[in-house]
Amino acid sequence: MTWTVMPEPYDSPVAAALWRAYYTEVSDRWYLLHEGRRTDPAELEREIAARSGADLAPPRGRLLVARYDGEPAGSAGVRLLDGATAELKRVFLHEPMRGRGGATLLVLAAEDAARALGAARMILDTRGDLVEARGLYARLGYTETAPHNDERYAEHWFSKELA
Repeated sequence: MTWTVMPEPYDSPVAAALWRAYYTEVSDRWYLLHEGRRTDPAELEREIAARSGADLAPPRGRLLVARYDGEPAGSAGVRLLDGATAELKRVFLHEPMRGRGGATLLVLAAEDAARALGAARMILDTRGDLVEARGLYARLGYTETAPHNDERYAEHWFSKELA
């Protein structure tokens, strides 16, 4: 069984399916934690449609898709914020694929993509309940920083210098 990570058009059917899976999971986790319910289906559809991922398209972004034995298993996006800083977005693996090294490969590939875009630093934000993500970022050398945005659901901000 092998992993591959390759760029993918943000608007491909594979990217759309992974975005839907990602958003459904993180939204449901938030609502279950805070309100004891899953995401309202109409809200889910509005939010998925509102965030196309166009900011992850070349020339200032990249969407990467991880495949496990050829099957789409996860994604990560990078968008260039300025000449030196890129932001890591949408890091996701389908639940059955977790624990097999795919998330590390995705983040490392995203760092390579950020370097290719000219970035010297990667930043990201995440929520407190996404403890697996925070652990991954810490293991990969990201350090927690002061907030760099005012995203509604952001609770933790990280940064890493890209050597």
